[in-house]
Amino acid sequence: MVLSVVSRESEDGSSSFVSPVFASRYVQEPVPRYTMPEKSMSKDAAYQLIHDELLLDSSPRLNLASFVTTWMEPECDKLIMEGINKNYADMDEYPVTTELQNRCVNIIARLFNAPILSKETAVGVGTVGSSEAIMLAGLAFKKRWQQKRKAEGKPFDKPNIVTGANVQVCWEKFARYFEVELKEVKLREGFYVMDPVKAVELVDENTICVAAILGSTLNGEFEDVKLLNELLMQKNKRTGWDTPIHVDAASGGFIAPFLFPELEWDFRLPLVKSINVSGHKYGLVYAGIGWVIWRNKEDLPEELIFHINYLGADQPTFTLNFSKGSSQIIAQYYQFLRLGFEGYRKVMQNCMESARILREGLEKMGCFEIISKEEGVPLVAFSIKGQKKSLAFKLSDNLRRFGWIVPAYTLPAHAEHITVLRVVVREDFGRPMVEKFLSHLEIGMNEIDIAVDVPIPRIRFTVELRPSHDVIDGDACGIPKAVIVSQQVEHIEKNIPLLSGKTKGVC
Repeated sequence: MVLSVVSRESEDGSSSFVSPVFASRYVQEPVPRYTMPEKSMSKDAAYQLIHDELLLDSSPRLNLASFVTTWMEPECDKLIMEGINKNYADMDEYPVTTELQNRCVNIIARLFNAPILSKETAVGVGTVGSSEAIMLAGLAFKKRWQQKRKAEGKPFDKPNIVTGANVQVCWEKFARYFEVELKEVKLREGFYVMDPVKAVELVDENTICVAAILGSTLNGEFEDVKLLNELLMQKNKRTGWDTPIHVDAASGGFIAPFLFPELEWDFRLPLVKSINVSGHKYGLVYAGIGWVIWRNKEDLPEELIFHINYLGADQPTFTLNFSKGSSQIIAQYYQFLRLGFEGYRKVMQNCMESARILREGLEKMGCFEIISKEEGVPLVAFSIKGQKKSLAFKLSDNLRRFGWIVPAYTLPAHAEHITVLRVVVREDFGRPMVEKFLSHLEIGMNEIDIAVDVPIPRIRFTVELRPSHDVIDGDACGIPKAVIVSQQVEHIEKNIPLLSGKTKGVC
């Protein structure tokens, strides 16, 4: 779209600018896409130009691929805007914001049963998301392992980390960025999370930690952290190692404490040294906030903490970036204060109820196999029974016509023959939307059945023309008569080619 500013000379010689309601009414020449425009434009025109183009984006509320929060209360939206110009890195200039971050760290640490007394301060930090939190936790494990190896006079150049093949891509990033070998436990059909037994078998003296997932990206399932802890303690006792555990609770960290309080996965287990969680997932905050909590101060090496004083006071910092907005930290504290334990529990219960309704609706259709578990993240992962891989991607494309974004993806190695669709149930995906989604899903499946499963017949006719002896008004007519002497029916399979690969990467 193109536009320019229309102006006229006022009486005092200054220019008065027209503020267009729709930018397209003032189109005269193209606005460059990849170079800066030579001239300025009115604020209204610039807004409308960008606003109109963003209309082509999908609706966040209909994005069922994402775990990330897409709705907050208007009061919290207001607080976000009030704090949007505060740089969190300036702790001395914004001491209240820093205090809110510290409160959040302590609230989360106690939620995860960290062994701290009532007047003690928890050890943790707010991050941009769980990816940064995982990088920081991984660096702490690597540094502690290296320190121990150096003290023992042993090589410290080949660290590794043990995970399941179902981990999120940020673990692969950590391994590649910070030169740590990633040892993955392969999946198998019917078992789509890390097997603790096989994980412990992969552990050696160079293993800096075992990473367990509380809420697998693929199907939302919680891994058995308690069994992993028991098996690893036995191996540590036999070998003399002290291999620890990190729990990636990005998705499940704000679910398990409220819905499954008896489940032991957190700091109640002695080998769990650090936990990360995404505030912007089931912490109910917009994208841009994660948290990492350490069991105690000794688990975070001091040499990773930097101290600066050029902002007005001594400030300890342990982050991969420096400047960042304060709004998400403020929003996280708002949610803790606003909802409390009771409120979070009700939100998670509602999400689980919506997931139950969705799961039952899929089961009634009879053409889907559910691979997600009822104890886990409120999502439903399912595959099409007895169908080709390409049909899942076709169904995903069909749903986009209604606005729904549902990812289709193949599972990792050793289970790559299984193609899965996944619907993440967030707070704003309530029962009415579930029912509407199920109706659209049925339409999408019927279209696939018509297009793919029903053979298209081709009928061949052999026609012979013979003289006609018909009489019209007493006169014989010589009009040839067509007679079908043979008929053959052929069935042709119509194949729908897959035009594209994955419609959406899992997140």
